Amino acid sequence: QVQPVESGGGLVQAGGSLRPPCAAAGRSFSTYALGWFRQAPGKERVFVAAISWNGGSTEYADSGDGRFTISRDKTKDKLYLQMNSLKPEDTAVYYCAAGPRYSKSRYLRDYNRWGQGAQVTVSS
Repeated sequence: QVQPVESGGGLVQAGGSLRPPCAAAGRSFSTYALGWFRQAPGKERVFVAAISWNGGSTEYADSGDGRFTISRDKTKDKLYLQMNSLKPEDTAVYYCAAGPRYSKSRYLRDYNRWGQGAQVTVSS
């Protein structure tokens, strides 16, 4: 089974950018649909973005408002989330997830492998 491993979180000022990567451990991401979710303190884990197994299809939550871009690099076997124009309300733990289906999904139930999370804090 693949194990997602996030890194690259951190503290950034409002208006700044981050691009946390997620690497595959144990097995390749190549046949998995991948997604990013986030969980703010005291709130449920929610969908941010998803990408199909071959990178040909993507989907975003409305909360991103066009500021986020999900991508995958098959040669490096990594998933990325480019986050621009960050706002304090984007502060959360960001989770990378892998699902055994080829198609992208915004639903937590379609992912069975989760990373440990990366803290992203946006200061005002």
